Amino acid sequence: MDNEVWTKMDYYFDERLVGEDPPLKAAVEATRAAGVPLIQVSPTQGKLLMVLAAAIGARSILEIGTLAGYSTIWLARALGPGGRVVTLELRDKHAEVARANLQRAGVADRVQVRVGRALDVLAQLAREGAGPFDLVFIDADKAGYPDYLTASLKLSRPGTLIIADNVVRDGRVLDEATSDPDMRGIRRFIDLVSAEPRLTATAVQTVGEKGYDGFAIAVVDRARSPSGQA
Repeated sequence: MDNEVWTKMDYYFDERLVGEDPPLKAAVEATRAAGVPLIQVSPTQGKLLMVLAAAIGARSILEIGTLAGYSTIWLARALGPGGRVVTLELRDKHAEVARANLQRAGVADRVQVRVGRALDVLAQLAREGAGPFDLVFIDADKAGYPDYLTASLKLSRPGTLIIADNVVRDGRVLDEATSDPDMRGIRRFIDLVSAEPRLTATAVQTVGEKGYDGFAIAVVDRARSPSGQA
């Protein structure tokens, strides 16, 4: 099988399980028109995030890496009354596009877009007592993933779900000798997750219109079996 088959399967699932979604379509069009990179999650991946957030009854979500707000919309849709998403974006232009997309999608009232270096904003959130969050979605610069994990744990509680995107990258993460800072960041992130006693974690490889990649998924402070496996 190849990327063409993967993409056709994604379109098949999109049609049957996601359906026509004018606000999300408009968000993609606005992102393209603004010159923001079209590197957001796919529709099926976005709905996966929504399903996971809904499954745990999330009322507070932290997203590291807003881009133009596509995944933010999906996450915000999972929230019940009084729920909130705090999403972090480095670039003012991207944040401006995201806010417009969130408003158009009807979820702006439950989303706060914070602009600045993620580590700075995460530290500020900790000082504000903003946590704990029920779900954390990490999808920013890959070199920063290890530090984002450390900061996220400070804003978590027992049962918090932590999801990190792009942990496969066409298998390039396997290269132990890589000099690519993104691949090194992902490898370090996985090592930290593996060594962290507060986390029970796994990874899921994905194929589709986004190519070959995957998610790491961890839950905080859940009991482990004597073998150390979930």
